[in-house]
Amino acid sequence: MINDALYIDDLAFRNRVVLQPMEGCDCRGDGAPDVLTRKKYLSAARSGAGTVWFEAAAVCPEGRTNGRQMMLTPATLDAFKALVNDVRETARRETDVDPVLILQLTHSGRQSIVPMIAYRNEVYEAKRPLSDANIVSDDYLDRLPEKYAAAAALAAEAGFDGVDIKSCHGYLLQELLSAFTRPGRYGGTFENRSRLYIDCVKAVRGSVPRSMLAARVSIADMVPRPWGFGTDASGAIDFTEPDLLLAALIKEGIKLLNVTLGNPYYNPHVNRPFRKGAYPPPERPETGLARFVSVEKHIKASFPELTVVGSGLSFFREKMFEHAEQLLADGVCDLAGFGRMWLAYPEFYRDWRAGKLEPKKCCLTCSRCTELMRGGRESGCAIFNDYYRNSYREMRS
Repeated sequence: MINDALYIDDLAFRNRVVLQPMEGCDCRGDGAPDVLTRKKYLSAARSGAGTVWFEAAAVCPEGRTNGRQMMLTPATLDAFKALVNDVRETARRETDVDPVLILQLTHSGRQSIVPMIAYRNEVYEAKRPLSDANIVSDDYLDRLPEKYAAAAALAAEAGFDGVDIKSCHGYLLQELLSAFTRPGRYGGTFENRSRLYIDCVKAVRGSVPRSMLAARVSIADMVPRPWGFGTDASGAIDFTEPDLLLAALIKEGIKLLNVTLGNPYYNPHVNRPFRKGAYPPPERPETGLARFVSVEKHIKASFPELTVVGSGLSFFREKMFEHAEQLLADGVCDLAGFGRMWLAYPEFYRDWRAGKLEPKKCCLTCSRCTELMRGGRESGCAIFNDYYRNSYREMRS
């Protein structure tokens, strides 16, 4: 089933494999793709995957996590056009697949170079203290939908099939969803807390009416209410507000949902269950993987019209396709997402289709790619790629 095509309106997904957005922190200072960026996405093109979901592109300079984060502007448009064209041409020539290309749009909020927060969060600020001066004003938030719309229009001009209005992992749109204590029109009630996200989706829909609208959403932050979205006071998932959010997103034209959970700056074991990492996780990886499945089942049962991308599959290494096929057959999700795996082993799907998948090349789920990012370096596989392995050794020395 993973090799089967899928259609959303007139957009053809040639197979069910999705290469998930993986930030490389390797663009030029102006946000244009640089040498490592191009190398990574041309490797993705050679994978044979039906969908390449490009990493987070900031919609404004102050919304970048670092000075080399991707950013699509009029000044960088030609570089993006060239990359999109090269990815398509490479994929068609070498794999006979014309992939769906989606660009993720984001504002990094609390994780911006100068933190821009929705409210004072005592859970997150136990690790990174901030002040009231970091809280963004309502007037600033009022201007963000037009920035998302402008970025989406440029993405369409660059040749992307769709855009992802990203709300996950504690970034600004996601953090606003838990702004229970914020006063004014962006805090307190669910309508207020979801206002900016819905306004951004509306603005994007008006800007690119023919583009696929997608969303990568943290269904639950796995942080106790009132400091996290989609949870109760104990930190367990409460679907009440996530269901309201998904219903609103569908109404505004979102057709493709990329499911995630947690906040990697606070609980990275939730969205990326790992075998080895910077700390011993408080739960077994199998618990986190089962959580993904239960959440995806709930979404498909509640919103069958949504096309859902399942997550967490890289953990299964050489058995990943067995698990993906089962999830697809059971109707848990419609597309199978792989993140860390394609950084470690870009040709994993092509090799599997040819009957020559190499288990020793599969991602070890060691989290070194994330450590590189947190260390301010370009991010990639520090196990199987010489460049990133040497960078990791330098960082640790």
